[in-house]
Amino acid sequence: MLAIVIPYYKLIFFEETLKSLSEQTNKRFRVFIGNDASPEDPSLLLEEYKDKIDFVYQIFEENLGGISLVKHWERCIALVEEEDWIMILGDDDILEKNVVSSWYEHYNVFHTKSNLVRFASKSLNMNLNGRISHSFTNPVWEKASDSYFRRFKGLTRSSLSEYAFSKTAFKKFGFFDFPLAWHSDDAAWLFFSDDKPIYSINESNLLIRYSSSSISGKQNNQKLKDLASENFYKQCIVEKMEFFSKPQQLDLILEYEISIKKNRKLRWAEWRYLLLFYLSAMQINAFMKCLRRCCLSFR
Repeated sequence: MLAIVIPYYKLIFFEETLKSLSEQTNKRFRVFIGNDASPEDPSLLLEEYKDKIDFVYQIFEENLGGISLVKHWERCIALVEEEDWIMILGDDDILEKNVVSSWYEHYNVFHTKSNLVRFASKSLNMNLNGRISHSFTNPVWEKASDSYFRRFKGLTRSSLSEYAFSKTAFKKFGFFDFPLAWHSDDAAWLFFSDDKPIYSINESNLLIRYSSSSISGKQNNQKLKDLASENFYKQCIVEKMEFFSKPQQLDLILEYEISIKKNRKLRWAEWRYLLLFYLSAMQINAFMKCLRRCCLSFR
């Protein structure tokens, strides 16, 4: 059975989320809602949906999301009971009516071959009067490294809500606790996949809301995003480098260097890693350019 976990905080679009769940053509799912000590009480709204959705509602006394979004996700996931697959849904995101039904229609295809299932998605941009984008679809089977690289190159979009993952993979790896949970989902998919491909369901969409108040849309948190990016490239991309093709590695290793420079100067150990990487890849021109940047940084 599928568990849909909602880390709740904002009421403004929550009814649209609940309505989309109540309209699912297949009801074989359970919803677990974790209230992050929100000042916006959803109790009256939940009362309206108690006979339409099978849900568990937990109010947490301590606000964790302001300190660590990942820790709040994890305590919400801890509410899940016997369900083996988990989707984390934003409290403002929307499922098309056939998301759960398509999940079960495809279940026998993926459940022994993949730890990650990805739905198609549309962007719901509140900065553009709620304009809905075209559907972003994906290869039916795809390596997690190739999936991330397509996003890195701006060829697709990706967000936490459009994925479902096995509880076993989550327990094995957990989430990386980066600032603002920026890149925490990217890191999760690289590790949760556990050498298995991602399976995509393209006939069903998640509508992912984007606004100036969302983490992605805010402009006053760039320093934290930059720090998270550095941690992500250091702890995840470098760790998983062998899963990327050589051309992909060259792009990613340069981005790793750039991500550090946005926050601070590179240390000698980091320059050494980069130089040895270019040498081992037989990229002499890139090695010489990197060596020059290294020398200039210590002047």
